[in-house]
Amino acid sequence: MEWVVGTGMLAGLLLIASGTASMRTGWVPPWARRRVTRPSLYGLGAVLVGVPCVVQGLFYFRILASPSWEVRFVAQNALMFSGLILIGVGQMRRRS
Repeated sequence: MEWVVGTGMLAGLLLIASGTASMRTGWVPPWARRRVTRPSLYGLGAVLVGVPCVVQGLFYFRILASPSWEVRFVAQNALMFSGLILIGVGQMRRRS
């Protein structure tokens, strides 16, 4: 089971790194370059999706004290959902 959580943490770290690069420099991964019109929003969304993945692993490995499952569930789903919304908004076309 540890490898599943570790893989999720690695994916979360990659999302955070990619999102930080998108926010600071405007770099977008090659598979999303044609669709992304607002790299800063896309990057913030990627960070918000990656953070719950890393935090979930920190709770699993008992590096952080774990709150109740209800708090974890609501907080992580809120972060993931808001991140997905920002990724979608970052891909919307601008009105001219």
